[in-house]
Amino acid sequence: MAEFPVTRAIVRRRLIAIFILTVLVTILLISRLAWIQIVQADKLYEQAWEQWSHNVPISTARGSIYDSQGRLLAGSTSVNTVAAIPPQIDNPEAVAGALAPILEMDAQRIYELITMDRSAIYIKRKVDPDVSEAVREMNIPGIIFFNEEKRYYPGDNLASQVLGFVGMDQGLAGVESYYEDYLSGSEGRMLYPADGRGKQLPHTFSRYTLPQQGYDLHLAIDESIQHIVERELARVMETSAPKQAIALVLDPQNGAVLAAAAKPDYSPSTYELYSPESWSLAPITSSFEPGSTFKMVTLAAVVEEGLFNPDEVHHCPGYTTVNGNRIHCWTVDRGGHGNISFYESVGGSCNPAFIELGQRLGKEKLFQYLDAFGFGQVTGIDYPGEGSGMIFSLDQVGPMELATTTFGQGISVTPIQQVMAVTAMINGGYLYQPYIVEEITDQDGNSLMKRKPEVIRQVVSEETSAQLVDMMESVVLDGTGYAAAIEGYRVAGKTGTAEKVDESGNYSGSDYIYSLVGFAPVENPQLVLYVAVDGVTRGPRLGVHTSAPLFKNIMEDSLNYLQVSPSPTQEHTGGEVEEYEDQELEEQEEH
Repeated sequence: MAEFPVTRAIVRRRLIAIFILTVLVTILLISRLAWIQIVQADKLYEQAWEQWSHNVPISTARGSIYDSQGRLLAGSTSVNTVAAIPPQIDNPEAVAGALAPILEMDAQRIYELITMDRSAIYIKRKVDPDVSEAVREMNIPGIIFFNEEKRYYPGDNLASQVLGFVGMDQGLAGVESYYEDYLSGSEGRMLYPADGRGKQLPHTFSRYTLPQQGYDLHLAIDESIQHIVERELARVMETSAPKQAIALVLDPQNGAVLAAAAKPDYSPSTYELYSPESWSLAPITSSFEPGSTFKMVTLAAVVEEGLFNPDEVHHCPGYTTVNGNRIHCWTVDRGGHGNISFYESVGGSCNPAFIELGQRLGKEKLFQYLDAFGFGQVTGIDYPGEGSGMIFSLDQVGPMELATTTFGQGISVTPIQQVMAVTAMINGGYLYQPYIVEEITDQDGNSLMKRKPEVIRQVVSEETSAQLVDMMESVVLDGTGYAAAIEGYRVAGKTGTAEKVDESGNYSGSDYIYSLVGFAPVENPQLVLYVAVDGVTRGPRLGVHTSAPLFKNIMEDSLNYLQVSPSPTQEHTGGEVEEYEDQELEEQEEH
């Protein structure tokens, strides 16, 4: 095989090729180094930091809750949480034994926590100051402390069911739960560089991501009116010993909830010591048969439809018969009302009269108005767990269902639904969206949300509204609500005595809910108030001795607090005591 001599030209070409290749490789390496060191430097540094560092969460302050006058209802105070950095604890068994008696925890449980494969772990959160100080004095390497926020309520039980309560990290009831996303804020982080065993490197600095504090809530609730409500509820609980007493106060001009409560209630600071039944706000979450307060819905419908003649006379013998079933009026024991005008039947709360009005109206029209007033559906108020009540579907309504619905039996509604319906009856016919929170602000006072009154629909005309106001005033002037009259003010309302169903599914005949819904002053309504006393077990078992005085005391003191100018009162004739306004149904064979 022939051999080709290696000439200088070939060598030169090879050297040039090697040089060019070396230059290209060098350029590539420099470019790659520049890409890593300059272009990707920040990103790679962050990734490296995450590998080197361990992080510990830093909690934030929860937003505060204020009443409509800026008075604090719920706030937060700083407390210590005891935590551990497991890799930095050299003798976990000894540490667990030393901490157990101070933290009042099981030593084995502490040992399990401080030996976990974690960069940091809580041992016991939100401890009392004396406990955290005792642990600090032990000066144990790897045991650290965080400042956290603990919820406190200056009024203790005051407005507890409105406010709700907070668990270890989040709201669990009331507006604390409903507005959790606004109140909670966002937690921060502390990062520190550590070696392969997780121990912090000496002479290094920690990095912080600052937490964002939660937003503040400003409620429509007025602390003073709330105090009046709860004081009077506590009084009726003492004098009448009912199963429950509730009250709800609204501004009829915009749907703002000024006060709401039920007794028994609880302390949100120690909520776990109370029955969960006491945690919810019954005026919003509970539903029951309304009784004769519901007659105002029937009345509103027939007046709006032009089917109501106030001077027309109806004869009440104490009962009426529907489909072979006798339905009593509360006056049955004395032979009924006799001849009574439809106007007088409102103040006298005559069941047969309202049944006749409902029959004139017909089921389609009546249930159309029930829907328009918002019954059988949630109002959408900003509170968790709102009830919707239960009314008949139209295909379920026969003559008996139509008759009993006209006076509030056989259906269930919530207090908030009744109050909003009455509000629409007295303010010109406008159904408002009810609300509890008026404004949400940040820590600098900047507004994130400012509530504006929202009209859902107009249910009845202004003319109908004026007639309903007049007839509701007659209930207090000369009818069953006379005990709710307040000297110096024109008051209007409607009473109700709803017979409760017992465990067998029948009406008990002895267990009642006494209620009253009304407003004042008549010439310019400032407050609409609903009260109910459920299951009286002590003293007189009549609405005139329970719900009426409860209504009067709350309304009178609230009007005085608001400095509402008195209005000329009208003399009343001292109406009739409503003893058994809604009687059980009796079936009779026709003879």
